[in-house]
Parts: sequence; structure tokens; C-alpha cells
Amino acid sequence: MSNPVLAHSPSPQQIKKVIKTLEQDLPDLFKTDICYDIYSHDIAFKDPVNRFNGKFNYRIIFWTLRFHAALFFTEIYFDVHQIAHPEPDIVRVDWTVRGTLRVPWSAKILFNGYSNYRLNSEGLIYDHVDTWDRSPKQILKQFWKS
Repeated sequence: MSNPVLAHSPSPQQIKKVIKTLEQDLPDLFKTDICYDIYSHDIAFKDPVNRFNGKFNYRIIFWTLRFHAALFFTEIYFDVHQIAHPEPDIVRVDWTVRGTLRVPWSAKILFNGYSNYRLNSEGLIYDHVDTWDRSPKQILKQFWKS
């Protein structure tokens, strides 16, 4: 899906800023809020369980992640493996989520995925799509004793 409104690609400096911000923010997203300066006001977000538009809703999803991480996990990590710039208006991040659920049997969670961030000509992320290596149901099954 390409952006038909993209008159020109983001500048190398804009792309560097986005990549640097993602490098700084993502590893701690379960503990610390991210910087929202690199996102457009009308950002669209989609993952296997959520879909919405707008920076306000985007901020809420990250608040919810931190809240649930603190409430339900004794430890949780967002491991960034690679940040790439495969197309003029795309930044891709490959990652793993892993953690230990706050239950007596210390259930573990582990899944991999990647995020595609599309940038507009101003160098702001206007579209964020997450893809996971397994379904939400398969991820939830990790929480139960086998």
C-alpha cells in the first residue's frame, strides 16, 4: 500500500530522527511513555486485536500497555532486533515480546512480530501496522498451565 498523497519522500534527516526515536522508545515501552513528536495527529494503528485512528487513541494504547504490564506481569520485555528502512516511506522494526505472568505457576509469554511505520512527506508516522507470528488465541494459551 503506497501513500498516493506522498508528494516526495521524507528527508534522510527526518528518517534518522524517526529511527533514533524508535530505538530509544521501544525497548522501554512497557515501563516508560514514548515520544509522540514523530507521529501525525491522525495516525492509524492496526494490530491483530486493535484498530483505531488518532494520536489521542494512540497515546491510550501505550498507556494501556504500561498499565497491563505492571498489573499482570512480574517481568515483561520488548526486544528490538532490527530497525530497517526498506522503502522511502517505511521504517520496519522486528521485535519480540517476552515476559512472566503474575500467576503462581509463573506462565511465560513469548511472541515475535514486526511493525511497519509509514511516514508522510513531513517525516511523521501516519500509519503503524503490527504483525504477530501467532494469533492472539495462541498467545493467550501460553498463560495456562499445560
